[in-house]
Amino acid sequence: MEQTLKITNVLSDPTRYYIYQYVTKRQSEVTVQEIADNFEIHPNVARLHLSKLEDVHMLISETKKTGKGGRPSRLYRLSEEIIQLHFPFRDYQLLSKIAIETMISLGPVGKDALYLTGKKYGQELIYSQIPNNNKNILDLSFENKIEILKDAATLAGFYPEITFNPEQTKVYMHVKNCPFKELAKVHTDAVCDMHYAFLQGMFEVLFEGVELEQPENMMNGCENCRYQAFV
Repeated sequence: MEQTLKITNVLSDPTRYYIYQYVTKRQSEVTVQEIADNFEIHPNVARLHLSKLEDVHMLISETKKTGKGGRPSRLYRLSEEIIQLHFPFRDYQLLSKIAIETMISLGPVGKDALYLTGKKYGQELIYSQIPNNNKNILDLSFENKIEILKDAATLAGFYPEITFNPEQTKVYMHVKNCPFKELAKVHTDAVCDMHYAFLQGMFEVLFEGVELEQPENMMNGCENCRYQAFV
């Protein structure tokens, strides 16, 4: 409870809250100067905000040489600790672990069910983001579909970067944040398959006959999870 109060107190400052969101979406190290420039605040103020976030273990930092001479820079990045705020306390991480391990214990049948359920929820998330609840996907432009895809993926906590080729035949998605990361470290195959199915369900609603590939997976040491869809 004491740690929860400390976290809520730190995040009660709007600027500090948005700085934490910024670092979360970046999924890479940030400097004091970068935060100062992006939020138009003095570097000393930026340093204070970052230090407050580090004090409650939401960020960690280390000093590194930049190779440009001068003093080493202090770089801040997300902590590996899971931040969960619930009143009263509810351990959804434990519930997820129990559910995943239960499905895995059922063998191939459980893994298939996990895959299908992931795809179903991906589809439902996309439908919930279609403007005015209009289910006629054919009325949407390619750009509209990309916008819906990005909004839905962000809502799910993926914080993606989405691009496409000029011919509008390929869509590239870089997932910077895996919302299932902690579980994926323990049950990599099952969780990553479910993650893939979730995204496949999202793509299939928007693009008929889509083929989704995953060239890179952060669980295999890659910087991000990277997907490419042939639409």
